[in-house]
Amino acid sequence: MDNKSNYSDDLKIIKKLMEDSSRFLSLSGLSGLFAGCLALAGAVAAHFIILKTKTSVLDGFLINLSFQESGKMKALLITDALIVLILALAGSFYFSYRKSLKKGLKVWTPISKRLLINLFVPLIAGGFFILLLFIANQWLLIVPAMLIFYGLALVNAGKFTYSEIFYLGITEIITGMLAGLFQESPLFFWTLGFGVLHIGYGLFMYRKYEG
Repeated sequence: MDNKSNYSDDLKIIKKLMEDSSRFLSLSGLSGLFAGCLALAGAVAAHFIILKTKTSVLDGFLINLSFQESGKMKALLITDALIVLILALAGSFYFSYRKSLKKGLKVWTPISKRLLINLFVPLIAGGFFILLLFIANQWLLIVPAMLIFYGLALVNAGKFTYSEIFYLGITEIITGMLAGLFQESPLFFWTLGFGVLHIGYGLFMYRKYEG
């Protein structure tokens, strides 16, 4: 009986080792927290500084501006979003690297390479599509496209890391679809998708794997 129990335990250990070797485990919950806080800060800057609290009527507000003023406003909003994205990615790499050092794990492995490829292909495709929307002046579809393509990137990358990334991606896609249906509130869905969901995910991941 003891031999059977030991055999079963050995199989479980081997299975876990095989699963761990096929996943990138250096991803830190602090990355999600950092990205979520950055997104909230970006949303506050957009609402109070760039749009001056006119976000509830964004499309009408931009239409009433001159061509030069509208172009400047859009450029500022895109810049705001890009700053959040770049800082969030930098934070993700930093916290993942710090966690890998702490746990004695390698950051740059064949698995991490595949994860990055699967993550960035949808992100780059989404960036190109968003640029086309910007050129075509389809302003209210930009936030839904951001959320949907970001969600697809997470779903794609979820195969190579924690399963929670996959479910976060599904949630981001659903949020993007809702943003497409309710286009009058783009900043609300931006804040929900990139801010609130990231903070919730980060807290859950940190408590589960690092707390």
